[in-house]
Amino acid sequence: MWRRCLSSAAARVARQCSPDARTLSSSASSAAAVDSLILRSLKEHYLEVSKMSPPPKVNPPPPYTIVKGSLDRDGPALRREYNGEEITISVMRLANFLPGGAEGDDDDGNGAINQLFLHVDVSKPGREDALHFLCGLYPDAVGIHSVCLRPKTDSLSLSSLNKYQGRIFQELDQKLRDSFHAFIEARGVNESLFRFLQAWLYVKDHRNLMGWFKTVGTFINHQQNKS
Repeated sequence: MWRRCLSSAAARVARQCSPDARTLSSSASSAAAVDSLILRSLKEHYLEVSKMSPPPKVNPPPPYTIVKGSLDRDGPALRREYNGEEITISVMRLANFLPGGAEGDDDDGNGAINQLFLHVDVSKPGREDALHFLCGLYPDAVGIHSVCLRPKTDSLSLSSLNKYQGRIFQELDQKLRDSFHAFIEARGVNESLFRFLQAWLYVKDHRNLMGWFKTVGTFINHQQNKS
């Protein structure tokens, strides 16, 4: 419900910031009038979204901990250590992988995210590469979509991403696929992460939308003041 409210608020801003032909015709000579319309709409919806109550606080399953500042930037949300390895988990919604208008499978009709994509990186001390898993996470299951060895996240480059990524996961032998699933399960990558990461994404969506209202408003206001 909370996410659907965010989506509705953003959609209403888009509609209200798109004047019809009569409005455009009457204000074509006054860019300031259009700017004022946008600023007023942004402010109204910023205030509306700011009053929304966040979902109940959920802690990540131990021993995972939240990466400091992860809500305000791209990158891993969770990290932990396992037998000297560092495991980091980044998360995104299915909608990030789908073309516009194909988001329906991402939620259950009530705005609840029911499928997540995880980027799981397993790195070892002294090595410049990491084992990278792309996984689908559900409330009751986790599945691996791909696995490859690539440079650690902080040293990724376009050339490294273009290197051979290994066979398609479903083409691997069943025994090897089962072994990879056991590998991530031993490191705590399982359905127990879903509830926390679902709530984490709701909060991140809220922050991103609030930040969008502010930065767009600041840009429009700056342009207006220079006129």
